[in-house]
Amino acid sequence: MIKLIIILLLFIMPIKSYAETTLRMASWLPPKHPWVLDIMIPWIENVKIATNGRVNIQLLSSPIGPPPAHFNFAVNGIADITYGVHNYTAGRFSSTQIAELPFLSDSSEILSVAWQRIYEQELLHLEEHKGTHLLGVFTHGPGQLWFNRKYEDLEDIKGLKVRIGGGIAQSSAKALSLVPLQAPVTKAYELLSGGVADGIQLPGESISFFKLDRIIKQGFIFDGGLYNVSMFLVINKKKWNKLSQEDKVAINSVSGEFLAKMAGKAWDKADAKGIETSIKNGILLKFLSENDKVKVKKLLNPIIKNTLEKISKQKQINAQNIYSKLLAEIKLIKNE
Repeated sequence: MIKLIIILLLFIMPIKSYAETTLRMASWLPPKHPWVLDIMIPWIENVKIATNGRVNIQLLSSPIGPPPAHFNFAVNGIADITYGVHNYTAGRFSSTQIAELPFLSDSSEILSVAWQRIYEQELLHLEEHKGTHLLGVFTHGPGQLWFNRKYEDLEDIKGLKVRIGGGIAQSSAKALSLVPLQAPVTKAYELLSGGVADGIQLPGESISFFKLDRIIKQGFIFDGGLYNVSMFLVINKKKWNKLSQEDKVAINSVSGEFLAKMAGKAWDKADAKGIETSIKNGILLKFLSENDKVKVKKLLNPIIKNTLEKISKQKQINAQNIYSKLLAEIKLIKNE
């Protein structure tokens, strides 16, 4: 009987070893940032549960390169899985600017779910994430405008220098007669504390997390956001193809819309906490007057139109139609 058990163990153990896969995920944000702590780590755990422990993901403890390099890290297999901001890779993901346009939503959850649905239905065929398998897209909360001094209205901020992440944020800044300085969020404190920038474009969450509330004095709040940011989670294509069909199905079940909803909820919670902390720390939130709302719409509507026309030409798609579908999806989810 003992011999039989030993023989069975010899057959079982190699099979178990073969069935287990460990994937490495690169990370460029601090471990306690909401994107890591409340989105990526829960997703990693969800993958482990969904695959019954067959797929384990190791989150690397320190960055292996700058944020804009992370998509190509996944393409080239330097890391198996990466997350990132689409507009950090200039020119590659131009269709994702549709989700970065102003005034879309005050909720990351609503916009993220709507964006995931529309991207999958209308834009996935463009293969902008070639070299990887796209696990999901989502957005952070509405991007707002923050300054190291207090100002009365939009006229007073003309000519000031603001840090932006890229994409539509740059166009929005220019439309408001601001001078955009493109840099990753990890450089924000340095730019503001050194006097290089007068302000910054960020969602509410980031002000307290990156300790910018020590410098920031005021935030201009735009309904639906002055801009937004489209984000991705991808896995190296070869690594994906090596997974069993069972594991692919399992991972997809906790990715896509499931991931977008989880990410959106996390961003909304982080924004609410960040805004609360900012107010407690003395930052003045200035909501636009009705006059300024009209002025901003007049200034930014041409950006929406021009951006959609540019995307249509570059990608040979009807971007205006896709944008309209996104707005309809946002409204549908909001009314659910």
